[in-house]
Amino acid sequence: MLRRVFGRRGEFGWQGVIGAAMCLAVSAVAASAQDHVEHDPADIEYGLAVYLAECASCHGEAGDAVAGVDLRSGQLRRGATDRDLIGVIRNGIPGTGMLAFELDAAEMAGIIAYLRNMTYEADAVTLGDAARGRAIFEGRGACLDCHRVGGRGPRAATDLSAVGAERAPSALRRSLLDPTGTMRPIDRPVELVTADGERVTGRRLNEDTYTVQILDDDARLRSFDKADLRELRVLTASPMPAYGDRLDADELADLLAYLVSLKG
Repeated sequence: MLRRVFGRRGEFGWQGVIGAAMCLAVSAVAASAQDHVEHDPADIEYGLAVYLAECASCHGEAGDAVAGVDLRSGQLRRGATDRDLIGVIRNGIPGTGMLAFELDAAEMAGIIAYLRNMTYEADAVTLGDAARGRAIFEGRGACLDCHRVGGRGPRAATDLSAVGAERAPSALRRSLLDPTGTMRPIDRPVELVTADGERVTGRRLNEDTYTVQILDDDARLRSFDKADLRELRVLTASPMPAYGDRLDADELADLLAYLVSLKG
């Protein structure tokens, strides 16, 4: 069963919701006009939570509470493609009751995925309990050894305090299952050797043609001229373990729910 685990009501009130009904009305747009994107189950489930918080009061949980509008059809007059639908949600429609909604990256990915898959039935829970996930994150998952949340964790670590607003649930789940394959280039650890032989390791913050700035393992911000370095190596293997072998399906769902809840 899908759970309503996250979501918040927007600041625009009933007028914005009614406007959403106007702009998402059913039309004769053919299904072939849509950009047939495969949406991840984690995004769809999270999108359900966003939908229940933002849209269901007028559209109903089934998406057909407004006369002449059936969101479950997926054929939306101003949302033939996902890009079009994002534009309507983000920018609103001048001269109508449809106002702009300020959704973060995860919420936007979720609501688009859910609107395209309102008939989706989950076979397994993809988002679990955030409180249990936090216990795993801070406990046997040992995530605070390498990450930082709300001021806790090593200063040199990647800060995840707002990761739930920055990355879609599907991207976060892939990171848990395949940390090396999904590691962003800027997050790859670096190892360098200075002209006097000092070996320094840490996290790269910025790099250009001539210089590199890192936060070393002692949490010191350091800048180096590349011309003065004997060696500069970017490591390609993530120090983060793959959690698919360490946690069962329910524990992974709980940990994912906690990460999605981190909004900064």
